[in-house]
Amino acid sequence: MVELIRKAIKTLINRHATYKSRNPQIERQKLIDTEHDHYQLVTIGWHNDKRVYHCSIHLDIKDEKIWIQQNLTESDLEEELIALGIAKKDIIYGFLPPYLRAR
Repeated sequence: MVELIRKAIKTLINRHATYKSRNPQIERQKLIDTEHDHYQLVTIGWHNDKRVYHCSIHLDIKDEKIWIQQNLTESDLEEELIALGIAKKDIIYGFLPPYLRAR
């Protein structure tokens, strides 16, 4: 089960990493830690004289479930993960307080 989850997360991160900024000074970096099951897509660079740095996507695997810790994209990551074969019950919104996570 964990291997299926890892594969789905890597596919999702790789897909989002291909989206290019119109600004050539901004890049996306994939941070994939399969040993500890932490996965991030980070946007870094410069916009004029301002530093750009933010975590666009942050996913973790805990107890064979995907925890969506951050989603600064316009995409519905839950829908994308379901399309990649992950059951809805195996997706947790880590950015929500526990009392709002119950489905």
